[in-house]
Amino acid sequence: MEKGNIPMAQKENMPAPTFVASDKEKELIDEVVNLRKEQNISQNHLAKLTGNKQQAISRIEKKENSPSLKLFYSMVNALGYDIKIVKQGTL
Repeated sequence: MEKGNIPMAQKENMPAPTFVASDKEKELIDEVVNLRKEQNISQNHLAKLTGNKQQAISRIEKKENSPSLKLFYSMVNALGYDIKIVKQGTL
């Protein structure tokens, strides 16, 4: 094999680079979606409140993209909530 060449079999077995949300991340995103819907706030309005586009909010809610901590915090804050770190096992 020449230097720099990868056999086709190895290329085919490589997973496609896609975003996969962890279970905890999915739960947090679902909670934000539920809060948004309970308050009858559209994705478009939430996007305006956070300085983003509706498409960005949609991709996050569909778990196609992972929000930055800054964006996630701004979404939570726009819905009237805050984020708090709690030691595991204390809830």
